[in-house]
Amino acid sequence: MLHSLLPKAHRKALALPLLGPIADGFDDWLAVNGYTPGLRRSAIRMLPHVDADLRRRHAGAVSGLTHSILHASWRDLIQLFPANAGTVRTLEGYLTAAGMIAADDGGAAGRSAAAILSEEYVSHVRDVRGFATSSLSHQRRASRNFLDHLEAKQIPLASIQPSDVEGYVSQTGKRLSRGSLQHEIATLRGLLRFLATDGRAPGGLDGQIDTPRLYRFEQLTRALPWPTVMELLKSVEITSAIGLRDYAMFLSRNSSSDEPGDPVLVADWWRDERPLGWEGGGNE
Repeated sequence: MLHSLLPKAHRKALALPLLGPIADGFDDWLAVNGYTPGLRRSAIRMLPHVDADLRRRHAGAVSGLTHSILHASWRDLIQLFPANAGTVRTLEGYLTAAGMIAADDGGAAGRSAAAILSEEYVSHVRDVRGFATSSLSHQRRASRNFLDHLEAKQIPLASIQPSDVEGYVSQTGKRLSRGSLQHEIATLRGLLRFLATDGRAPGGLDGQIDTPRLYRFEQLTRALPWPTVMELLKSVEITSAIGLRDYAMFLSRNSSSDEPGDPVLVADWWRDERPLGWEGGGNE
């Protein structure tokens, strides 16, 4: 299936020194577990970076990988690829499901409280809220980031204040766009509600997070379609000197933009439909 997913680039994935032999099986597992073709392509294209990082950790074979090695790789790669480092966690799930690495190489005692709690939350959203497998890597990453933040600041769960949450959101907003930050906050709200159900965190914190707003058409197009330009030109009043000035400025700007209409169409339109009364020189 990897060949059909990436007809030209699949050879690069299959040729990876460490992960090449399992790349095709990894893609098949992604497809079976409901990952969209777009997510599968992103995961496969991330494999060269994962492969290089794991080999820097002296991993000579897939059988020698452990959960702790994969986790360390994820923690480093997320600094460079915040949107795609979750591929490491997804790969870990595949290797565990396929029996290539042990289900737990260190036990709960060898894992941080943040890691244990993050996995507990992921199990909750999968089993209780019915999240798709393709969404779990984001839920795991976002929840783990917040819990690691609390550990680094030495903030107990029972003592979380709105200012602590606000500080984390402000810090995260420096590396994410507003659209991505919306998804991060949605996960954070779910985690805080989950922690509040049994009293591990104060209630009501999820409702005190301000979500960034996104507005339709907030970013204007860089160039107008030429038919739209023509309609606008027709609407300009050209019976006065000011109107003719505005007309000339608008036409000049749109005829010399980085993405104007077809120059041939501009020339033909200028010859056939220029405004009556326009007295131009030879170089119009």
